[in-house]
Amino acid sequence: MDLADWAALLTAATAAGWVDAVVGGGGLIILPTLLLVAPTIAPQTALGTNKIAAFSGTSAAVVTFARKVPMRWRLLLPGAAIAAVTAAAGSAAVALIDREYFIPIVMAVLIGVAIFVTARPSIGVTMATDPPTRRKTILVVALAAGLIGAYDGLLGPGTGTFLIITFATMLGTEFVRAAAMAKVINCGSNLGALIFLGSTGHVIWTLGLAMAAANIAGSVVGSRMALARGAGFVRAVLLVVVIGMVIRLGWQQFG
Repeated sequence: MDLADWAALLTAATAAGWVDAVVGGGGLIILPTLLLVAPTIAPQTALGTNKIAAFSGTSAAVVTFARKVPMRWRLLLPGAAIAAVTAAAGSAAVALIDREYFIPIVMAVLIGVAIFVTARPSIGVTMATDPPTRRKTILVVALAAGLIGAYDGLLGPGTGTFLIITFATMLGTEFVRAAAMAKVINCGSNLGALIFLGSTGHVIWTLGLAMAAANIAGSVVGSRMALARGAGFVRAVLLVVVIGMVIRLGWQQFG
């Protein structure tokens, strides 16, 4: 790769870190750029190299959020461990399953998310006045970590978005706290996928580490903006990113 290719990838990694910290979906920025710059790279290698940046960025976002948002570590850390295991399993299945079949499903889910958030403007703006029971909270976090974690290892883009919507809808959590919770779970899924893909030789470490530094910078800025501007800002960015994901996946599938 020449200097322009490196510049494109580092710019994409920075932008992905910002988007991922606020609402998730950074993978739809890095992965297409990586495949465009290096068209001969294997999909597993592109995914594995991206996971270095993704794990670094989500880790930085967790640290930033934890300084301002109360974190239920006894709930979230086991959830992150579940996500790590299922993401590794999802990564193991990448070579066995044609991911093209998943794109229309993901598009349908994202369109549903956009419609739902638009139709329910109160979702994620304030905390629920009647909080869920401890049992329901544990169940929702465990199921979200397991299922969405597996998706993260298998395909990836939109993982943080799906987690935020799940926590805001099922637990009545406002978007900023939902984003903070999502980062912890997403950190676990990124680590699980990275460990598996790294152990099977599907990571370009030099490139991945360079993108990780850029991703961390974008992630810190994004998480600080989410904290400063509140739930309304996160909701607006969420809608923009979801619509962008649908357009990008539609172009990839049908273009």
